[in-house]
Amino acid sequence: MKAFQYATAHSTDSARELVAGNGLYLAGGNDLFGLLKEYLVGADLLVNIKSLPGLNKVEHGKTFWTIGSLVTVAEIEDHAEIKKVFPGLHDAAAEIASQQIRNVATVGGNLAQHSRCWYFRHRDTQCLKKHGDLCYARDGENRYHSLFTGNSCISPVVSSLATTFAALDATAIVLRDGQETRMSMAELYHGAWENPLAHNSLDKGDLILRVEIPTTRTRSAYLQVSDKHAFDWALVSCAAAAAVVDGKLKSPRVALGSISPVPHQVEAANSFLDGKVLDDATATQAADLILKDAKPLEHNAYKVPMAHAIIRRTLLKLKGDA
Repeated sequence: MKAFQYATAHSTDSARELVAGNGLYLAGGNDLFGLLKEYLVGADLLVNIKSLPGLNKVEHGKTFWTIGSLVTVAEIEDHAEIKKVFPGLHDAAAEIASQQIRNVATVGGNLAQHSRCWYFRHRDTQCLKKHGDLCYARDGENRYHSLFTGNSCISPVVSSLATTFAALDATAIVLRDGQETRMSMAELYHGAWENPLAHNSLDKGDLILRVEIPTTRTRSAYLQVSDKHAFDWALVSCAAAAAVVDGKLKSPRVALGSISPVPHQVEAANSFLDGKVLDDATATQAADLILKDAKPLEHNAYKVPMAHAIIRRTLLKLKGDA
């Protein structure tokens, strides 16, 4: 790890000024310190943002909830009202890493974390995401990689919160050039879909301030499959959310994680589900639509039937049948 200086910011303006050179924001630091220790990123200055006012609050009104970027994953997991109103978000938070990590990991950090691809993470591998010429995972070990991508890099997004926020149609509020910019989860990660060098759509100095979640979808669910029961990344994750009116789905959203550089949604599947009464056949047809264009590689074809099963189970969980 290279030497760096450390400063604490007490306002968003000062935080932006401090990182304007070769600085990086520091909150929980779970991902950042790993990147620093492996020389994957470098900084002259780490800017502690944990003292920024108002970013550690969970607030709610009639039409939407606001979760600050400095709210910890454990606070989401332990929040009784979040568990009641957004059970899918609660379940996603509870699946992240270990209790010790959830105690310090933040919402903003979970959304902004870098690729977990082992070729990217290996300090001696100059892969495509590190300005190299090749995505080594394509013809190498790709067990954990994407089924869908818009560029040559097949590293997937692994943020459990992003997957659930996508299903809930949440919006990230990002401070960019001194102005608040609203981004859907698709927009927050679209940069990684187009550009193999990107992990998300955040520019240098951009700061996630909060996430706004509309209350229109009164039911939500989240499931993931991992190699290990606890403290492991998802092989495939799925979040679903909808309102239910007279037994029928209204404005449903289904999102998959760990299979694409973005939280993966297929609008045709969402449209198909709208107005339907949930049963096994409907859930199966939705899964077929979502996975229709999947392009498995040598080692990750298992993700297709796994995703199909977890989509069905997550959808049926909205009505309590699974």
